[in-house]
Amino acid sequence: MKELVEVIAKALVENPDKVVVTEEEDSKGINVTLRVAKEDMGKVIGRSGRIAKAIRSVVKAASTKTDKHVNVDIVDEEEG
Repeated sequence: MKELVEVIAKALVENPDKVVVTEEEDSKGINVTLRVAKEDMGKVIGRSGRIAKAIRSVVKAASTKTDKHVNVDIVDEEEG
């Protein structure tokens, strides 16, 4: 899932070198954290969250083979 989110995000942003994707697995499923530059947050989230929703939908569809719940969090590079 990490690679999928990274490819999608790098295609959307102006600073692809600042895209960092981390993946952590726990008993509830897989948590994917997408970090982008502050100025690229709008491009990744989209108007009314449409792009973020689409990213989550694609990841959810891809995760059906793994039978695990995948959660995608989007944060700017200054958070966390």
